[in-house]
Amino acid sequence: MLRMRTLVTGAILLTFACSAPAQQAPAGQDASDVAAQIGDRTITVGELDDRWRQAEPASHAQAIQQMYDGRKQTLDAIVAELLIAEAAAAQGLDPEPFTSAEVARRVMPVTDGQVLAFFQANQAEMQGRGVDAMGPVIRRYLEEQQQATAQDALVAELRTAGPPIRMVLDAPRHQVDVSPDDPAQGAASAAVTLVEFSDFQCPFCARVMPTLKRVQETYGDRVRIIWKDFPLTSIHPQAFGAAQAGQCAQEQGKFWALHDRMFANQQALQPELLKTYAADAGLDADAFSTCLDTAKYADRVQAQMGVGTGLGVSSTPTVFINGRLVSGAQPYEVFTKIIDEELERAT
Repeated sequence: MLRMRTLVTGAILLTFACSAPAQQAPAGQDASDVAAQIGDRTITVGELDDRWRQAEPASHAQAIQQMYDGRKQTLDAIVAELLIAEAAAAQGLDPEPFTSAEVARRVMPVTDGQVLAFFQANQAEMQGRGVDAMGPVIRRYLEEQQQATAQDALVAELRTAGPPIRMVLDAPRHQVDVSPDDPAQGAASAAVTLVEFSDFQCPFCARVMPTLKRVQETYGDRVRIIWKDFPLTSIHPQAFGAAQAGQCAQEQGKFWALHDRMFANQQALQPELLKTYAADAGLDADAFSTCLDTAKYADRVQAQMGVGTGLGVSSTPTVFINGRLVSGAQPYEVFTKIIDEELERAT
């Protein structure tokens, strides 16, 4: 698995994406800056970046994103420090005791039920250890999460009540080409477009499904969700056929109905079963079978994979929110934070 985040250092690892066996100039220099001069030949930073993007799109995209993420996290930390220092000074306190007191009154105690629920939800990552062994580690992690959530809530309140903040730093954005034939949900006029590169056999794609449905319910026609196929054929042998099945369903206007059935049966995506799911979803069985048996949309699936590869997609799910990269089955709050920023930007 390509993307991981540490839950408790050295103890628990949670993966967020399926990965096959991994448009801007990098910081510090503009695209027009000279990188080298060889006789009369000038090589610019922009030329290097273009060549890098073409040769290794995933590496290039990750480097640009990592630079932005580092800058954004640092900027958020500086803003939080300034807001806390100002609020603490208003009460005649130093920032540290002010923060400790404010966080303490916002923290909720971690219950045994929460520890057990976390253990059960992430049992595959426990390396065979039981709840008795992992319980203290999980509790410490959840307590740390509570502390972080409480501090985030404090900073959010201070942002609302404090001096005006104008954030100018913008995220890297990728031009994602979409087609009228791409399966989509939401109004075409939506201010925010999510383009999801996904794989019907990827468990992390299934994990992000409820998150995207919740996004849709929360934002309605302010958000449009578009599907792109990116089957990881090297690790998911049935994914390419399932992707073609989705396109055959799209031809009949029933992509999302079959989409849900395939995700509900990720370990059973053989062609004959796909035909059963299609019939259950109300598709014309004969037309669907002919479409699937003749590999009518194999080229379209390959083309979508090419689009993803050109954008640096190397794992699933990968979502672009108005061109901003979100890699893996990230929590709902990650999506809403970016969507809210994009909605505010659109006003």
